[in-house]
Amino acid sequence: MAYDEGLAFRIEEMLINFNTLNIESKKMFGGVGHLVNGNMACGVHKDYLIVRVGPEAYQEVLDKKHTSVFDITGRPMTGWVTVDADGYESDDDLFGWIKQGINFALSLPEK
Repeated sequence: MAYDEGLAFRIEEMLINFNTLNIESKKMFGGVGHLVNGNMACGVHKDYLIVRVGPEAYQEVLDKKHTSVFDITGRPMTGWVTVDADGYESDDDLFGWIKQGINFALSLPEK
């Protein structure tokens, strides 16, 4: 299954709000990922939003509606979640997820 290009476009449009940051978009894992200073922040896999929230916020985020463990290889990635379409339907919700991923990526050393 191809990834949701509509979601990818919405993310790209919102990333304009962060134009002072070093953000790069790359095709990866059959979708697209958005990296800040070389660290993954968010992306799209199939019709899911992927958000890197970090290990400290991981369980709290998983307790939210519309989120699940990010696992495309049979090995869950701690600190990363997927958000289904109901969780990013509104622009405010999507922007909040993108911002959370960017904030975590900014906390990491630049690559």
